[in-house]
Amino acid sequence: MIVGDYLKSNILLLGGSGTLGKSIIKSKLFKNLYHPSRDVLNILNQRKIESFLTKNKINTIIHCAALARVKECEKNKKKAYKINVLGTKNIVTSVRNCLKKKREKIKFVFISSDGVYPPARGNNRENDKLNPYNYYGKTKLQGENFVKKLNNYIIIRTRFFDKNNIKFKYAAINIFTSAIEVNKLAKYINKLLKKNFKGILNVGGSRISDYKKYKKYKKNIKPCDKSEIFKQINVRLASDASLNISKLKQLI
Repeated sequence: MIVGDYLKSNILLLGGSGTLGKSIIKSKLFKNLYHPSRDVLNILNQRKIESFLTKNKINTIIHCAALARVKECEKNKKKAYKINVLGTKNIVTSVRNCLKKKREKIKFVFISSDGVYPPARGNNRENDKLNPYNYYGKTKLQGENFVKKLNNYIIIRTRFFDKNNIKFKYAAINIFTSAIEVNKLAKYINKLLKKNFKGILNVGGSRISDYKKYKKYKKNIKPCDKSEIFKQINVRLASDASLNISKLKQLI
């Protein structure tokens, strides 16, 4: 799919009610964008997905539907597995069935997580050894494994936030990530589709502490030690989830 084809393609966005999904819709960067609600198109219903792809001649899928709250994934592993793993499997199966029937050529964009990497290594590269440290990360890695069964995919390993919706009062001075503002992530996705990139890619910014990052957008946020965050969440989190983004820089 070359740039001209992408600009003409019909795009299906799954997860339009989430933070990234809303940003993609509001950006107006993606033409011919379908973003049905969960009531209209549930990713747990494989037959409906396949029917939707065929009926609307979908050429590109952006899959950001997920149970993404780390604590909720730990508390309700069955639900997390259903949505993050089986839901992704259903979409991949639908795409493969469409390809077998030679209906459409479909590009699959999967929003994964920096949680597939080890919790303290930092500067993680796309080909580094993976080691998810909580259940959310494990479900994302399982989702990646299904996506890899396709030939035309982009797996985006990332962490993002909404600068206008930072709810917490404290942020750690010694937790480091490459988290990216959600509107910027939406722009990167658009650019990657235009460039017809295929494969796995870290998408984020420079390594920075949570405190320094959020302080830019929420002036009254207070610093704390990572032990306070770990204690509050009571779920295993990364102390250094930073990404090596040299591959992204070469592309964009």
